[in-house]
Amino acid sequence: MKEVWLIRHGETEWNANKRFQGHLDIPLSPRGIGQAFRLAERLSRSQESFDSLYSSDLRRAAETAAPLAQALRLPLLTTPLLREIDVGELAGLNRQEAEARFPEFLAQAAQDPWNTPRPGGESMAQVASRLQAFLQDLPPGRHLVVTHGGVIRAALKLALDLNGEAWRRFHIQNTSITRILFPGKEVLCVGDVGHLETWADHLSDESLK
Repeated sequence: MKEVWLIRHGETEWNANKRFQGHLDIPLSPRGIGQAFRLAERLSRSQESFDSLYSSDLRRAAETAAPLAQALRLPLLTTPLLREIDVGELAGLNRQEAEARFPEFLAQAAQDPWNTPRPGGESMAQVASRLQAFLQDLPPGRHLVVTHGGVIRAALKLALDLNGEAWRRFHIQNTSITRILFPGKEVLCVGDVGHLETWADHLSDESLK
């Protein structure tokens, strides 16, 4: 059995400004760096042990994974299979700009959001295909996987055999943890951000060290 802890990367400035990033190599914002370190501190205090740490090879994911690698003393393995969806010509645009430039794509995507490719880019079905390739090669064990919101939604669709647009309704926050069992397809939790909640401030309390 494979227990996969899917973690979305920390916040970037483009996340905050609601711009499509896709394969563009956008770094973490100062807020995102802080989120990554809080995540690492939480997992370093966890009773769970992990067999490996994987990350998308895009900078925002690798920068999120780096504090985990240090805190958990795990080698960091990167792969393009875990990249966010390639948004093609949408990269750098916000929603309003995309609506003005690509109305036909948005109309098609409204009818079939899973199979419609972004202009010059990928469809969610293609993202799911490369994610499946990654999961199939993953050995049994408990694995940390730092990736992107679209990839995590694809994983949830696959695990839960979701129909229609249900996969789009999950709120996957930056540095949230989603735990899935493969090949059993059991979802243990979705979007856990306990390390970012107010009560988690004690994790950085010097008196507890």
